[in-house]
Amino acid sequence: MAITSRGAGETALVKRRGLYNGWYIALFASLASGLTIGTSNYAFGVFIEPLENEFGWSRTQINTALAFGVASALISPLIGRWLDRFGSRPVMVGSLVLVAAGFFIYAGMTTLWQFYAASFLMYLGLPGATMIPSGRLISIWFASTRGRMMGFVTAGNNLGGLTMVPLAALVVGMSGWRGGYLTFGVVILVIAVLVLLFVRDSKSDVTAARAKRWAPGESDDDGPDAAVGYSLGDVLRMKTFYFLTVGHAVPAFSYSVVLTQLIPHLESQGISSGAASTGVMLLAIFGIASKIIFGRLSETITARWAMAISLAIQSVGLLLLIVVGGSNAVWIVIAFYGMGFGAMGALIPLTVTEAYGMRHFGSILGVTSMAGVIPMVIGPPMAGIVFDTYGNYDVAFATMAVMFAIGTLAMVLARRPAPP
Repeated sequence: MAITSRGAGETALVKRRGLYNGWYIALFASLASGLTIGTSNYAFGVFIEPLENEFGWSRTQINTALAFGVASALISPLIGRWLDRFGSRPVMVGSLVLVAAGFFIYAGMTTLWQFYAASFLMYLGLPGATMIPSGRLISIWFASTRGRMMGFVTAGNNLGGLTMVPLAALVVGMSGWRGGYLTFGVVILVIAVLVLLFVRDSKSDVTAARAKRWAPGESDDDGPDAAVGYSLGDVLRMKTFYFLTVGHAVPAFSYSVVLTQLIPHLESQGISSGAASTGVMLLAIFGIASKIIFGRLSETITARWAMAISLAIQSVGLLLLIVVGGSNAVWIVIAFYGMGFGAMGALIPLTVTEAYGMRHFGSILGVTSMAGVIPMVIGPPMAGIVFDTYGNYDVAFATMAVMFAIGTLAMVLARRPAPP
């Protein structure tokens, strides 16, 4: 594909050597987000029984560590503001270092308060390592195809689950839970180094790379511009913004409750530990397909409607999970739930870009992410209490199904404002 100069009488420029930088950046953004989520959320259930056996902690005590995900919600507006001001690279590197530090503390902990302190530190790093910078980077480097590219990039979240769960099971089986946490810390540090070396997001970097191979078919002036869109103050005066915030908050239940408790739920239904881990991997596989399908769909029916469909699928999936119990049908239900669950990572940032532009993308997404504090605070302890009381998660999953139905309605009502 040739790049044509805008100057009068100038001829088409020959492509420079080298691949368009956006592909490298998309890869490392995907790895940063995917491996962080894979190690912190997907693989959480692998460590539950080893910690119970080592320290005698109850399921409620262990799950309470997930409630420290409140740190992610509270720091998200600040992360978003730093992202708008300083760019993606320093925010991502600092955040990944915090996540790695949390895993290293896990590896050496001897008391419950250390477990909680490490969890708090790790959750401080999650927003700046995952969705917020990924949304900015893809919208800048792949403006015309950001829906499908966001789907491919965030598919790394599920790929992280697909790889980190068996890695955790393997390392824990060979060298214990401390070795598992130590391995995760090293993995996250390696990703931090790669981000430091390769990630860029200034408009001048994008413009300079347009002459390289496999660059998108946009001119230098196309695509989201940091100066275009609503300000945060504008957005806060819109009632549709608050519907969008509710729709963004509900998915936190998937990460803090459903994902982390799926393995112990399956075990409580008489399914072996090995098969239960396979269930999480199945969820990850269909989550990958979900992101790719819904990412592309967002370019056709809008990200808002795609998000509403994904939340509805999860609501129905949770009810079915209760009904089928430990029967063979549970694998079909997990696959169905995964088709809704996976799409959220791609669609949440896309709904912000679609509705409000890039001018204050980080700040707006950071503020909507704050609402996730409620699911993170009440979800994990509630699930632990339900299990300790009834010996299963049925009541917890039914409650989550109702919340996803509310989120679906909120996304339907979150109509896009007119362009500023």
